[in-house]
Amino acid sequence: MSQASETENDNKLSVRYYDENKTVLGTAILHLTAVEISLDVDADRDGVVEKNNPNKGSWKWGSDGHGAVLLVNCDSEQTYWKKPDHDKSFVAKVSDLKDMSVMVLRTKGPAKLPEGYKLTMHISQSDAESVRVFRPGDSNYPIVLSNEVLSNEVPYLGGDAEMKFYVEGLRFPDRDFDGLVSISLSLLEPINSTPIFTDKVVFRVAPWIMTPNTLKPIEVFVCSTKDNYQFLKGMRNLVIKSGYKLKICHEYMNRGDRWMQDELEFGYIDAPHHRFPVVLDSPRDGNLEDFPYEELLGPDFGYVTRVAERKDVSSLDSFGNLEVSPPVTVNGKNYPLGRILIGVAFPTATKGRNMTKVVQDFLWAQKVQEPVALFSDWLYVGHIDEFMTFVPAPDRKGFRLLLASPDAGYKLFRGLQRDGHGQAKLFEGTLIFDNTIRIKFTVVKECLADEVVVPSALCQHCIDWNRDVLKRELALDDEDIIDLPILFKLEAREDEEECRAVAYYPDMVNMIVLGKNLGIPKPYGPKVNGSCALETEMLSLLEGLGLSCTFIDDFASYHKLLGEVHCGSNVLREPFDYKWWNLEM
Repeated sequence: MSQASETENDNKLSVRYYDENKTVLGTAILHLTAVEISLDVDADRDGVVEKNNPNKGSWKWGSDGHGAVLLVNCDSEQTYWKKPDHDKSFVAKVSDLKDMSVMVLRTKGPAKLPEGYKLTMHISQSDAESVRVFRPGDSNYPIVLSNEVLSNEVPYLGGDAEMKFYVEGLRFPDRDFDGLVSISLSLLEPINSTPIFTDKVVFRVAPWIMTPNTLKPIEVFVCSTKDNYQFLKGMRNLVIKSGYKLKICHEYMNRGDRWMQDELEFGYIDAPHHRFPVVLDSPRDGNLEDFPYEELLGPDFGYVTRVAERKDVSSLDSFGNLEVSPPVTVNGKNYPLGRILIGVAFPTATKGRNMTKVVQDFLWAQKVQEPVALFSDWLYVGHIDEFMTFVPAPDRKGFRLLLASPDAGYKLFRGLQRDGHGQAKLFEGTLIFDNTIRIKFTVVKECLADEVVVPSALCQHCIDWNRDVLKRELALDDEDIIDLPILFKLEAREDEEECRAVAYYPDMVNMIVLGKNLGIPKPYGPKVNGSCALETEMLSLLEGLGLSCTFIDDFASYHKLLGEVHCGSNVLREPFDYKWWNLEM
């Protein structure tokens, strides 16, 4: 039927129909519209939104991977009447946009779409709980997508044009959220608003990442209380010597709660376009509970917490019970960001204290620092920092694991007695005669009595179990581990018949690590030839690692209260250079 056709102009095609005698039967005019539409993101993770990356609709881990990254907007651009930006329904300041990921709608076509056609951006209900989208307006940034707006028409600008959108992450990966979100753009035709074209992009929400002792410090945090002047003096001198900043939380804020390590854990979030520190607030909620929110949350300093039922919270939910290893490789699998370490009840125990499930779920969901569970419920306080820490080293894996060792302590004291120092006194210079002190023995030979030796032997079994776990899960050799001479004794908790372990003298493993400078609890060990035998042994064990040891007096203000230097301090550290999205998963 169609015998001839010709183009009348760029937008119309005329088709004439003829019969067998070449008589014109009619003419049809086809209106042709060609529109190029692309919804674009930084799918190659170089900080620039490239045009129509073929991999933008999926997400892949690895250095050859693809897929855009989204930050949880958990800082606060406001410093007064503040709350995390993701809890606000608007963009408070233009500076808030840098915490969001840019998404660009690129179009090329006629000045306007044919009548009845429109562009619509849309998102699923489940993804809308985790992300919001804003666009520039005349005087503000109106919401395009949210959990209340799942679909919205977006302007078609005509010609060769670009329109920016700002994508905001609302929550971290967790047990019920794998971190992936999709946003789609469709061209709808007039009849039944049927999509004739759809483009999709995928983001992964950046995980919260912990920082190990081997990363460079930025700022040290401690509390000032009415009785910790000596400790504070030692910490101040150490921090100044090390060249870092010191932040003191005063009594009006800490209300007598000195346990800075237990209240919070520092980490960070990272995307190709931006990164900033984020504090994880523990569910312990002691008198320091307002500090992370009131003093740390601010511009480019985020805040996240997990709330547990009060009945589920125990001492194991304090973050002295949450640590992270330096980078390791285990059976060919690389952990360039290290592995999270937590303390729990013994795996076969029918009862006992555990880190609460909401915190464990959160830590596991971050994926990039796969957690390792250690046994810490044997301790009275129950924190893994009572028997282990990491320090930098110039050789082997770049670090050493320091473990408390009752066997090493017993060997040291037995050697002192054998060498004629059985009457050498411990705790000289402390308030030993204070009625609240829990130490009974004051000379070397009494430390070798059954009351100390038997509990310490039981504790050694618990530490040996953890040693095996750490060797297996971090691929450590015995040469990567240094055993520190620490004796323990048993005490009964008020709410339980069962006794648990506490350090007999200040627990030297519970230290602060500031680069090559260590702040170690002053052990007040027996003096031999005018020097503390425990300090001498500590210096000998760490010799060759290039570390400087400062012994800090925390006896009266921390040790007596079942904590030490690490329990009473916290360190904000620089993030890893390594980019988490390059992990092979």
